Amino acid sequence: MSNRRLKVAVLVSGSGSNLQVMIDAMQAGTLPIDIIGVISNREDAYAITRANTANIPVAVLSHAPSGKRMSIATFEKHALAQIEAWSPDLVVLAGFMRVLSAEFIHAVPCAMINLHPSLLPAYKGLDTHARVVRSGDQHHGCSVHLVTPELDAGQVLTQAWLSVDAHDTTEGLGKRVQKLEHQLVPATLDLIAKNVLELDAIKAGRTTGLLKLPLRFWLHESQE
Repeated sequence: MSNRRLKVAVLVSGSGSNLQVMIDAMQAGTLPIDIIGVISNREDAYAITRANTANIPVAVLSHAPSGKRMSIATFEKHALAQIEAWSPDLVVLAGFMRVLSAEFIHAVPCAMINLHPSLLPAYKGLDTHARVVRSGDQHHGCSVHLVTPELDAGQVLTQAWLSVDAHDTTEGLGKRVQKLEHQLVPATLDLIAKNVLELDAIKAGRTTGLLKLPLRFWLHESQE
Protein backbone atom coordinates (compact mmCIF):
# COMPACT_ATOMS: atom_id res chain seq x y z
CA MET A 1 0.00 0.00 0.00
CA SER A 2 1.48 3.35 -1.03
CA ASN A 3 1.90 6.23 1.44
CA ARG A 4 3.02 8.78 -1.15
CA ARG A 5 1.66 12.29 -1.01
CA LEU A 6 -0.87 12.84 -3.75
CA LYS A 7 -0.44 16.04 -5.77
CA VAL A 8 -3.91 17.53 -6.23
CA ALA A 9 -5.27 20.40 -8.31
CA VAL A 10 -8.76 21.63 -7.45
CA LEU A 11 -11.37 23.31 -9.67
CA VAL A 12 -13.89 25.51 -7.85
CA SER A 13 -16.72 27.94 -8.51
CA GLY A 14 -18.13 28.89 -5.10
CA SER A 15 -17.52 29.04 -1.37
CA GLY A 16 -15.04 26.17 -1.30
CA SER A 17 -16.15 24.47 1.90
CA ASN A 18 -14.86 21.12 0.65
CA LEU A 19 -11.61 22.78 -0.42
CA GLN A 20 -11.27 24.05 3.15
CA VAL A 21 -11.77 20.54 4.52
CA MET A 22 -9.00 19.32 2.22
CA ILE A 23 -6.72 22.18 3.29
CA ASP A 24 -7.36 21.56 6.98
CA ALA A 25 -6.65 17.83 6.70
CA MET A 26 -3.52 18.47 4.62
CA GLN A 27 -2.17 21.00 7.13
CA ALA A 28 -3.01 18.77 10.08
CA GLY A 29 -1.08 15.91 8.51
CA THR A 30 -4.09 13.60 8.53
CA LEU A 31 -4.41 13.45 4.74
CA PRO A 32 -1.37 12.60 2.55
CA ILE A 33 -1.99 15.17 -0.18
CA ASP A 34 -0.39 18.36 -1.44
CA ILE A 35 -2.85 20.82 -3.00
CA ILE A 36 -0.57 22.31 -5.62
CA GLY A 37 -3.06 24.70 -7.18
CA VAL A 38 -6.65 25.91 -7.37
CA ILE A 39 -8.46 27.06 -10.52
CA SER A 40 -11.62 29.16 -10.23
CA ASN A 41 -13.95 30.10 -13.06
CA ARG A 42 -15.43 32.88 -10.91
CA GLU A 43 -13.51 35.88 -9.67
CA ASP A 44 -15.84 36.26 -6.66
CA ALA A 45 -15.56 32.67 -5.39
CA TYR A 46 -14.73 32.61 -1.68
CA ALA A 47 -12.68 29.49 -2.39
CA ILE A 48 -10.02 31.88 -3.75
CA THR A 49 -9.70 33.49 -0.31
CA ARG A 50 -9.39 30.06 1.30
CA ALA A 51 -6.59 29.08 -1.10
CA ASN A 52 -4.76 32.40 -0.71
CA THR A 53 -4.89 32.11 3.08
CA ALA A 54 -3.26 28.67 2.79
CA ASN A 55 -0.62 30.01 0.36
CA ILE A 56 -1.86 27.75 -2.43
CA PRO A 57 -1.34 29.02 -6.00
CA VAL A 58 -4.57 30.23 -7.60
CA ALA A 59 -5.53 30.77 -11.24
CA VAL A 60 -8.69 32.82 -11.75
CA LEU A 61 -10.05 32.13 -15.24
CA SER A 62 -13.27 34.12 -15.35
CA HIS A 63 -12.82 36.93 -17.86
CA ALA A 64 -10.74 37.53 -20.97
CA PRO A 65 -8.42 40.58 -21.09
CA SER A 66 -11.18 42.45 -22.94
CA GLY A 67 -13.38 42.12 -19.84
CA LYS A 68 -15.78 39.73 -21.51
CA ARG A 69 -16.61 36.56 -19.60
CA MET A 70 -14.60 33.61 -20.85
CA SER A 71 -16.33 31.09 -23.05
CA ILE A 72 -16.04 27.50 -21.92
CA ALA A 73 -13.59 26.87 -24.79
CA THR A 74 -11.33 29.72 -23.66
CA PHE A 75 -11.55 28.62 -20.05
CA GLU A 76 -10.65 25.06 -20.97
CA LYS A 77 -7.66 26.19 -23.05
CA HIS A 78 -6.16 28.15 -20.16
CA ALA A 79 -7.17 25.60 -17.51
CA LEU A 80 -5.54 22.76 -19.42
CA ALA A 81 -2.31 24.74 -19.80
CA GLN A 82 -2.30 25.46 -16.08
CA ILE A 83 -2.99 21.85 -15.13
CA GLU A 84 -0.19 20.68 -17.40
CA ALA A 85 2.17 23.21 -15.81
CA TRP A 86 1.28 22.05 -12.30
CA SER A 87 1.45 18.35 -13.29
CA PRO A 88 -0.91 16.98 -10.61
CA ASP A 89 -1.61 13.32 -9.91
CA LEU A 90 -5.32 14.09 -9.62
CA VAL A 91 -7.79 16.86 -10.44
CA VAL A 92 -10.70 17.33 -8.04
CA LEU A 93 -13.87 19.17 -9.03
CA ALA A 94 -15.18 20.57 -5.73
CA GLY A 95 -18.25 22.67 -6.33
CA PHE A 96 -17.19 23.41 -9.90
CA MET A 97 -20.28 24.53 -11.76
CA ARG A 98 -19.44 24.43 -15.47
CA VAL A 99 -19.90 21.44 -17.75
CA LEU A 100 -16.58 20.44 -19.29
CA SER A 101 -16.21 19.26 -22.86
CA ALA A 102 -15.21 15.76 -23.88
CA GLU A 103 -12.10 17.20 -25.54
CA PHE A 104 -10.96 18.79 -22.29
CA ILE A 105 -11.69 15.72 -20.19
CA HIS A 106 -9.72 13.49 -22.54
CA ALA A 107 -6.83 15.98 -22.70
CA VAL A 108 -6.29 16.32 -18.94
CA PRO A 109 -3.17 14.22 -18.24
CA CYS A 110 -4.46 12.59 -15.05
CA ALA A 111 -7.68 11.30 -13.55
CA MET A 112 -10.41 13.75 -12.55
CA ILE A 113 -12.97 13.15 -9.83
CA ASN A 114 -16.13 15.04 -8.99
CA LEU A 115 -18.24 15.37 -5.86
CA HIS A 116 -21.96 15.13 -6.62
CA PRO A 117 -24.77 15.70 -4.07
CA SER A 118 -26.81 12.57 -4.71
CA LEU A 119 -26.55 8.81 -4.63
CA LEU A 120 -25.62 8.33 -8.25
CA PRO A 121 -26.87 7.15 -10.67
CA ALA A 122 -29.97 8.73 -9.11
CA TYR A 123 -30.48 12.47 -9.54
CA LYS A 124 -27.81 13.50 -11.98
CA GLY A 125 -27.58 17.22 -12.66
CA LEU A 126 -28.82 20.12 -10.54
CA ASP A 127 -31.28 20.68 -7.68
CA THR A 128 -30.76 17.24 -6.22
CA HIS A 129 -32.00 18.01 -2.70
CA ALA A 130 -35.28 19.54 -3.90
CA ARG A 131 -35.86 16.60 -6.21
CA VAL A 132 -35.29 14.12 -3.38
CA VAL A 133 -37.70 15.97 -1.08
CA ARG A 134 -40.36 15.98 -3.80
CA SER A 135 -39.84 12.30 -4.55
CA GLY A 136 -40.31 11.06 -1.00
CA ASP A 137 -37.17 8.92 -1.26
CA GLN A 138 -36.04 7.40 2.01
CA HIS A 139 -32.30 7.75 1.37
CA HIS A 140 -30.04 10.49 0.03
CA GLY A 141 -26.35 11.35 0.18
CA CYS A 142 -23.37 12.22 -1.96
CA SER A 143 -21.04 10.49 -4.39
CA VAL A 144 -17.47 10.85 -5.60
CA HIS A 145 -17.08 9.65 -9.18
CA LEU A 146 -14.68 9.69 -12.08
CA VAL A 147 -15.31 12.50 -14.55
CA THR A 148 -16.31 11.35 -18.04
CA PRO A 149 -17.84 13.24 -20.98
CA GLU A 150 -21.33 12.09 -20.02
CA LEU A 151 -22.63 14.25 -17.16
CA ASP A 152 -22.36 12.58 -13.72
CA ALA A 153 -22.01 9.17 -15.38
CA GLY A 154 -18.45 8.12 -14.54
CA GLN A 155 -17.64 5.19 -12.27
CA VAL A 156 -18.80 5.97 -8.75
CA LEU A 157 -15.94 5.42 -6.30
CA THR A 158 -17.50 6.19 -2.93
CA GLN A 159 -20.84 7.22 -1.48
CA ALA A 160 -22.06 8.50 1.87
CA TRP A 161 -25.67 7.74 2.78
CA LEU A 162 -28.24 9.19 5.16
CA SER A 163 -31.91 8.58 5.89
CA VAL A 164 -34.33 11.26 4.73
CA ASP A 165 -36.66 12.47 7.48
CA ALA A 166 -40.30 13.28 6.81
CA HIS A 167 -39.72 16.85 8.01
CA ASP A 168 -36.63 17.48 5.87
CA THR A 169 -36.72 20.67 3.76
CA THR A 170 -34.59 21.29 0.69
CA GLU A 171 -32.32 23.63 2.65
CA GLY A 172 -32.07 21.38 5.67
CA LEU A 173 -31.37 18.29 3.62
CA GLY A 174 -28.67 20.17 1.71
CA LYS A 175 -26.93 21.08 4.97
CA ARG A 176 -27.11 17.48 6.17
CA VAL A 177 -25.60 16.19 2.94
CA GLN A 178 -22.86 18.82 3.05
CA LYS A 179 -21.73 17.44 6.42
CA LEU A 180 -21.36 14.05 4.76
CA GLU A 181 -19.42 15.62 1.88
CA HIS A 182 -16.93 17.03 4.37
CA GLN A 183 -16.18 13.49 5.53
CA LEU A 184 -16.43 11.66 2.21
CA VAL A 185 -14.03 13.87 0.24
CA PRO A 186 -11.00 13.43 2.52
CA ALA A 187 -11.82 9.74 3.07
CA THR A 188 -11.85 9.17 -0.69
CA LEU A 189 -8.64 11.11 -1.25
CA ASP A 190 -6.98 9.05 1.46
CA LEU A 191 -8.00 5.83 -0.29
CA ILE A 192 -6.63 7.15 -3.59
CA ALA A 193 -3.37 8.35 -2.03
CA LYS A 194 -2.86 4.93 -0.43
CA ASN A 195 -3.68 3.21 -3.73
CA VAL A 196 -6.64 1.35 -2.30
CA LEU A 197 -8.60 2.96 -5.12
CA GLU A 198 -6.36 2.49 -8.16
CA LEU A 199 -7.77 5.10 -10.52
CA ASP A 200 -5.82 4.03 -13.61
CA ALA A 201 -7.06 0.47 -13.22
CA ILE A 202 -10.61 1.62 -12.51
CA LYS A 203 -10.60 3.88 -15.58
CA ALA A 204 -9.41 0.95 -17.67
CA GLY A 205 -12.08 -1.35 -16.23
CA ARG A 206 -9.53 -3.57 -14.49
CA THR A 207 -11.10 -3.61 -11.03
CA THR A 208 -11.03 -6.96 -9.28
CA GLY A 209 -13.77 -8.78 -7.46
CA LEU A 210 -12.05 -7.91 -4.18
CA LEU A 211 -13.13 -4.29 -4.48
CA LYS A 212 -16.78 -3.75 -5.26
CA LEU A 213 -17.54 -0.19 -6.27
CA PRO A 214 -18.91 2.08 -5.08
CA LEU A 215 -17.63 1.86 -1.54
CA ARG A 216 -20.61 2.88 0.58
CA PHE A 217 -20.51 4.54 3.97
CA TRP A 218 -23.16 5.37 6.52
CA LEU A 219 -21.35 8.32 8.08
CA HIS A 220 -22.03 10.11 11.33
CA GLU A 221 -23.52 13.53 10.70
CA SER A 222 -21.11 15.70 12.65
CA GLN A 223 -22.42 18.73 14.49
CA GLU A 224 -19.88 21.17 13.00
